[in-house]
Amino acid sequence: MKQYDVVIAGGAMAGATLAIALDKLGGGRLRIAVVEAVEPKLDRHPGYDARSIALSLGSAQLLDTIGCWTALAGVATAISQIHVSDRGHAGIVHLDAREQAVEALGYVVELADAGRIFHHKLAKLDQVDLFCPARIAEIERHQQGIELVLDNGEQLHSRLVVAADGAQSSVCDMLGLGRSEHDFAQVAVIANVTTEEAHQGRAFERFTPQGPVALLPMSEGRSSLVWCIRPGDQAEVMGWNDETFLVKLQQAFGWRLGRLSQTGVRHAYPLLLRQSQRLISHRVAVVGNAAQTLHPIAGQGFNLGLRDVMSLAEEVCREWDQTGDAGHIRGLSSYRQRREPDRGATVDMTAGLVGVFANDCMPFVAGRNLGLMAMECVDVLKAPLVQRAMGQVDR
Repeated sequence: MKQYDVVIAGGAMAGATLAIALDKLGGGRLRIAVVEAVEPKLDRHPGYDARSIALSLGSAQLLDTIGCWTALAGVATAISQIHVSDRGHAGIVHLDAREQAVEALGYVVELADAGRIFHHKLAKLDQVDLFCPARIAEIERHQQGIELVLDNGEQLHSRLVVAADGAQSSVCDMLGLGRSEHDFAQVAVIANVTTEEAHQGRAFERFTPQGPVALLPMSEGRSSLVWCIRPGDQAEVMGWNDETFLVKLQQAFGWRLGRLSQTGVRHAYPLLLRQSQRLISHRVAVVGNAAQTLHPIAGQGFNLGLRDVMSLAEEVCREWDQTGDAGHIRGLSSYRQRREPDRGATVDMTAGLVGVFANDCMPFVAGRNLGLMAMECVDVLKAPLVQRAMGQVDR
């Protein structure tokens, strides 16, 4: 039976980042295993598909502390401005990096690029073993550790197991941690589009009666599209040819980037809020999408998950320095206490935005547009939005 300080279930963004953070902050002294079900054929990996992620400035700074940002910066597109608007109404908020005296409000990275970089970094860490393809088939907890049996027959013993295996975490299910779900009654259509006018680093979040439309700046003049629609419209939208799709998208988004001229392959995902009912259990912690999966509105998902990862890594390394036990309840309790306020505030904000902007009742419409206009004119009202967009939040 192989002995580890930490076994991480899941080797996509959250799991890979956690392994790197634990190795860096622990000075290469912790024995770490990453158990990943899918071989890293990056064009096929469900965690590294055609989607892009929005990294806040705060997330870029966190990644820099563990030596990951330099490589990612080479494939990242800077967000210089963010436009938030309500289609058909006057309310608009404009955020500008220059006004905040920063080089960028955030960055956009394609998951395929991120996957390649993180897997390359993992392969170079002497104290990290990658079991792939493999799944955790059995878990047996004891007072001083956890015994794991993988589906390939490998047996591992660890002081701590971290569930980083996605929104429908099998580790959380095996341990009975519980999960709540809320269906937003929306489907996200994902594609990369090319616009007639250069995006110049501008990101757009436009609210429509069907759901938000977001365009994030990408390399080669492209923009990453997230178009939220009603589930009943999914078959029709996915069945359109490219020309019809671009015409309909133009009607929803508008002309701020000129004519939408080209689109890539489309994917569609149902949108649900999923939350693990517990962030910790005996010798177990939950991070990333396994802890919570958010609506893509405001692009908070990976940024929240990264704050989980970094907070857990700090607490585990601090406890290991003091006791030699990476899974000690004191460190896990500190992790939970640190994460609950940020987690609750971010979940409430994203779910609240969906509810407010999906409501066509005139008092709601008038109120949200007055709020947007006031926010644009009064810096003190805009400040919380700026801090959240830039990832400058306590963790």
